[in-house]
Amino acid sequence: MTTSSINTQSKTFMHYRVCNFCEAMCGLAIEHDGKQVLSVKGDEKDPFSKGSICPKGAVIAEMYNDPDRLRKPLKKTSSGFVEIGWEEAFDIVGKRLNAIRKEQGNDAVGLYFGNPTVHNYGAMMYVADFKKTIRTKNNFSATSMDQLPHHFASQFMFGNGMIVPIPDINRTDYMIIMGANPSASNGSIMTAAGVQKRLRDIQQRGGKYIVIDPRKTETAKSADEHLFIVPGADVYFLLAMLHIITTEKKYNLKKLTSHVIGLDKVLSIATPYSPESVSSITGIAAEDIKRITDEYVNTEKAVLYGRMGVSTQEFGGLCNWLINLINILTGHFDTEGGAMFTNPAVPMVKNKVGHKPYNRWKSRVQGLPEFQGELPVSTMVEEMTTKGKGQIKALVTHAGNPVLSSPNGGRLDEALDQLEFMVSIDIYLNETTKHADIILPPTTGLEVDHYDLIFNSFAVSNTTKFSEALFPPKYGQLHDWQIFKNLTKRLSKKKLPLLYRVSTPKLLLKLALLNGPYGNLSSIKRLFTGLNLRKIKRSIHGIDLGPLVPMFPKLLRTEDQKIHLAPSLFLEQLEELHVAFSDGKNALADNEFHLIGRRHLRSNNSWMHNVDKLVSGKNRCTAMMNTQDAERLGLKEEDEVKVKSRVGEIKIPIELTKNMMPGVISIPHGFGHTRKGSQLKVAEAHAAGVSFNDISDHNRIDALTGNAAFSGQIVKVIT
Repeated sequence: MTTSSINTQSKTFMHYRVCNFCEAMCGLAIEHDGKQVLSVKGDEKDPFSKGSICPKGAVIAEMYNDPDRLRKPLKKTSSGFVEIGWEEAFDIVGKRLNAIRKEQGNDAVGLYFGNPTVHNYGAMMYVADFKKTIRTKNNFSATSMDQLPHHFASQFMFGNGMIVPIPDINRTDYMIIMGANPSASNGSIMTAAGVQKRLRDIQQRGGKYIVIDPRKTETAKSADEHLFIVPGADVYFLLAMLHIITTEKKYNLKKLTSHVIGLDKVLSIATPYSPESVSSITGIAAEDIKRITDEYVNTEKAVLYGRMGVSTQEFGGLCNWLINLINILTGHFDTEGGAMFTNPAVPMVKNKVGHKPYNRWKSRVQGLPEFQGELPVSTMVEEMTTKGKGQIKALVTHAGNPVLSSPNGGRLDEALDQLEFMVSIDIYLNETTKHADIILPPTTGLEVDHYDLIFNSFAVSNTTKFSEALFPPKYGQLHDWQIFKNLTKRLSKKKLPLLYRVSTPKLLLKLALLNGPYGNLSSIKRLFTGLNLRKIKRSIHGIDLGPLVPMFPKLLRTEDQKIHLAPSLFLEQLEELHVAFSDGKNALADNEFHLIGRRHLRSNNSWMHNVDKLVSGKNRCTAMMNTQDAERLGLKEEDEVKVKSRVGEIKIPIELTKNMMPGVISIPHGFGHTRKGSQLKVAEAHAAGVSFNDISDHNRIDALTGNAAFSGQIVKVIT
């Protein structure tokens, strides 16, 4: 049986799969006639998503049929791009990259991987071997513009960067949401299809959820309470919570008491940060901080959750550490209704104990340390433009558009033109791939098998589902994993092992499932009853593997099998924060604002902007501003203003609203489809806008983790 069923009366077919456009893992029910899609609805029988669907999943066929989508390799010539065959393309890439590696070393080749890489299990299965073959230290990805602080805190507290706490939203009675807008993101590092219903369910069972954010977001509008917070001040709010918990002895680690180390060190670190002392910095009244902390501590099933807004700021690493610390100290960790851990069918947490993937090398120019084999993307441009040994001379990108997504993208736009060679694995000729000498377009969407390796690991309940491809690839098309295998073959100095040469993602997935926690080989008891790929494929709507369960101390990968509450790196940066706290915050000038980003349910960065149904209607690329600020500056709705930062300026219409905190403006991320040379007709016509990252400062990073600090940058609004 496959992931399809047949309606014999109407001669149509039903195909069931998981949408891979965001983290939510919504099940789709796709009606088709064998040649084209007739309708797309949410799969009501999917045990995880239960019929939820958003506008992105509804247009999966439009993405698949996009006329701008590339289907054959392209080679750049003096007169533009021309189509070539795969063998010629692979030969050119292999020859050019090998020559650069031979002449200038492996580090002369840089790698960049965009977010869609982790939405593709075939790419995930083979990208590691590709990286090992290149053997470059200049490895970058979207992780250091997004979620690196989560993984950083997990590595140093729990021994592995993939041991990431997930809110048990299905059973909690009190949820504090900081810097996250799950109603627009569908959940982020909290895979939660149908998240709006899950939030309503908290309220319907007598609980509540609170949103703390500089903008009254879509999530905040339905919350029990919303409080504005000054961008970048989240760390002070969290320290004030910790101050109350420790000075008033409200901490109780419960079952984890014997599994922690460093408790004595963290009980006094928040002493200077009373609610009264941080009130003016955060913009939140001391009474509110006290009340919320007491409500959270005194609710048996409660969880503190922070996401994008608390990660992409100058103290994002401290924020994620403090969130974990507060959940642990109050007994809201690894327990029902608190912060828990998924137990996926294919574990991403390896059994290796004591592995320390940090600071094994540093970036050549700024000396920033690597983490999990990657350098911060904020340093990528200077590694291209600064002469010397190890300078990036060639670049390989996969499924990314860093010209629009990375800090000071205009600077990268210029740097890419200086490379000796560039190859992009991508389905679009976009603002980044237009610089490539060779573009290798993989299959996508409905012609690709799908299994969520990563997001099953972040899900709010344990689940598994395999999606067969609906349509076969057109003749001559290759999957991402086939492209990686071909490139690895041409770049490897040794003959690749037979197992690698004959392997496929499906074969590797079969083996991983058999060896996973539910698999046939996981125990003698499961030898004949365990989970395997055949059983998953037969369950066309997916399999519910149960709610989250306590996983500690078994899941820990620290050498001493303890949770490290006070890693030295975090304590050291806390000392730097003490200095900043003592110095105080400078007041903003009349035309100065804190800048924050925002996301829309119809967008996922820049790669969803070439579908008409997702970008039609009202212009969403606006600068949201509080009505009081607009009146003070003499501005009215849709007036165009100039927003200027240290690194650049953009012109953008303003959108007036009471949902913005005074002194803060919000500009969405992923727009700016105005650069010549791309081939995105819909995006250029209906979603051009301006790029947030033409004014984001590449020098603003979280010094602890290296993550880009987009949130809270001070800009000037010029009328």
